[in-house]
Amino acid sequence: MSKLRLSVALGEYDRNRPLLEGRVLIDGVDPVFMTLSPEEMFFRAFRHREFDVSELSFSSYLVSLDQGDPFYIAIPAFLSRGFRHNSIYVRDDKGIERPEDLKGKRIGLAEYQLTANVWARAFLEDEHGLKPADVFWVRGGMEEPGRPEKIPLQLPPEIRLEEAPQGRSLNALLAAGEIDGFMGPRPPSCFEEGHAKVRRLFRDPKGAATAYYRRTGIFPIMHLLGLRRELAAQQPWLPAALLKAFSRSKAAAMAALFETAASSVTLPFIEDHIAEAKRLMGADYWSYGVGANRLALESFLDHHHRQGLSRHRIAVEEVFHPATLETSSL
Repeated sequence: MSKLRLSVALGEYDRNRPLLEGRVLIDGVDPVFMTLSPEEMFFRAFRHREFDVSELSFSSYLVSLDQGDPFYIAIPAFLSRGFRHNSIYVRDDKGIERPEDLKGKRIGLAEYQLTANVWARAFLEDEHGLKPADVFWVRGGMEEPGRPEKIPLQLPPEIRLEEAPQGRSLNALLAAGEIDGFMGPRPPSCFEEGHAKVRRLFRDPKGAATAYYRRTGIFPIMHLLGLRRELAAQQPWLPAALLKAFSRSKAAAMAALFETAASSVTLPFIEDHIAEAKRLMGADYWSYGVGANRLALESFLDHHHRQGLSRHRIAVEEVFHPATLETSSL
């Protein structure tokens, strides 16, 4: 019997590599894999709906769901996660010493809807009392002028968002001191090049993130998996098959990570890093599935609505295909 041939767009991470290399199979599927950067992948997925299966921005998926035109249905394989205390950069000559000092400042961001930015604004509000309406947001391309939102937004009037000057990148504005800071998942090049006046807001981002996790128990979710809704309706077995395969791929990657005879990672002291993560977050520190992640999911859904990105507060059960809300066990 022939298998279902599907286009699958993914990031080339260790947790996806067993799938990409064919060591883990998707039941009933003959995949055509494409490994792409998040920016290209998400733009093509949301703007042009090019893929049968795609890694998706959590936030942009929720925007599409809220706007009533979701091309994809989500599957709780959380392909990218990350603490975002390292994602806020500030000028050192603007009187910004604490997160509270961002009030009234002009902060650049490539897209208001980026998942990393939602999480950063979430902990700024929860931990430091800084609301999104307290900041003047300047939107534009980080390194190249003129980057649009993947999905057009209609934000509430209290959110003060302006476009960067035509022909100017956010990196150039930050380097020149024409904005006070930048928020985003990648560092601006002026920071990487050692600009004397540009630094991270949190001088010890790992320490801040560790303290945040100890207080909240939340490991932020960035990306999830999306399946074309039409396919999910036509092939009701497919959502569970995808979750099963991606879970097995992640498990295989974790097993390789824990192999100490010959490290699979080009990083010294990997055993110590793993042990530290386990002490802080438990053995399954990068979990898939709804049950183990409900706290993080509920927090993100709440902030997504409060930040004006979803008009109604979306429930967890609206996000994922029903067949993936629970899984079988022995």
